Amino acid sequence: MSYLRTFAPWIVYAVIPSAHWNWAALIALVLSIALIAQQTRAGRGLDAQIIELGSAVFFAVITVVAFVSPDSGLHPYTPALSSAALALIAGLSLAVRKPFTLGIAKQTTPREFWDQPLFIRTNVIITAVWTGCFAAGAIALAGLAHSGSTVRTIVQIAAFVVPMVFTLRYVAHIQAKAAQLRTR
Repeated sequence: MSYLRTFAPWIVYAVIPSAHWNWAALIALVLSIALIAQQTRAGRGLDAQIIELGSAVFFAVITVVAFVSPDSGLHPYTPALSSAALALIAGLSLAVRKPFTLGIAKQTTPREFWDQPLFIRTNVIITAVWTGCFAAGAIALAGLAHSGSTVRTIVQIAAFVVPMVFTLRYVAHIQAKAAQLRTR
């Protein structure tokens, strides 16, 4: 559920019809800011809100563009730009050695595991998969910018579902291996 909350602004932006992209961007921006405020009040540090902060910046820019120039030539490419922005945010989190999934994983993992190499490595791998899926989605969506919305929607959904399924399965695999090692 943490991933759904983290990506809620992106999901809302993706499901609102393209003809209303200005309002979709504004709603996603407000949702991003509300999410950051709620999580900060709950004690979650800004370093654990990498996607949320990047989302707010992206949606602030898109909101301005969408309201200032609703017929912008940028409009057909916003799904690709969305995925590219997420790939950039996730990739930068890897580059600064703060994989964005660490903040999410720490919400459900006991503190004694947070500094363990396996926990960190697992999150690096998971974040790398998310980054790759977002990048692949951006490339595919750029090529589909002027095609039907159904195909674009399927690609956008796949760019989220594939890494989400990978995350669930990979975490289960790592937990099973760790449990197996403890019983030896």
